[in-house]
Amino acid sequence: MRLYHALPAGLLAASVLTACGGRAADSTLLRESFDSGDTYSRSVPGDAAHACEAARRTLLSQGYAIARAGSDAVEGNKNFQPREDEHEQLVLRISCAPRDDQALVFVSAVQDRYALKKSPTSASVGVGAIGSVSLPFGSNDDSLVKVASSIVQDADFYKRFFDRLQQYLPAAAAAPPPAPVEPVPAPRPAAPPTPEPAPSPVPAAESPADAG
Repeated sequence: MRLYHALPAGLLAASVLTACGGRAADSTLLRESFDSGDTYSRSVPGDAAHACEAARRTLLSQGYAIARAGSDAVEGNKNFQPREDEHEQLVLRISCAPRDDQALVFVSAVQDRYALKKSPTSASVGVGAIGSVSLPFGSNDDSLVKVASSIVQDADFYKRFFDRLQQYLPAAAAAPPPAPVEPVPAPRPAAPPTPEPAPSPVPAAESPADAG
């Protein structure tokens, strides 16, 4: 009996996918089972507007900057700098929907990582008989470049978020929902001024000699 006849069907399919040059993204899609777990969502008492208000207060209590807030969605971000040349940003997006006499809260966190991209310039320094040595000098063109972006999948992270949200639900239910906070649109360029029409020429007055 050949070896592949004894392999389980799932392992055989994965082997065929690898042999056919399957991309790394294919294995990621295969892990998306869409199970019925509650890692990213919970049902909470109250309506959707008060649930989102509790989520807003939860983010504020942890130092997040609120980018958008409304009766059905909240978004906040927080910046980190683990090393001098690295920068990380955590973005939380929360959506609130009615569910019978409760509210269903969905949350997902995206972790973006940036690295400092240096753009050094060189300058030649003369050292006599030795010749010239090229030395790098700092440049003002250094910039942060995104090098990774991923969804946080740590179940304990989301559990801590929902536990904290539960603490703010009573206060949020007693307060009126806040006014929506939307991103400010970029100002439109001003229209060029309309040129004023040139004045009509005024006819010259007749002199007495012309009139005679």
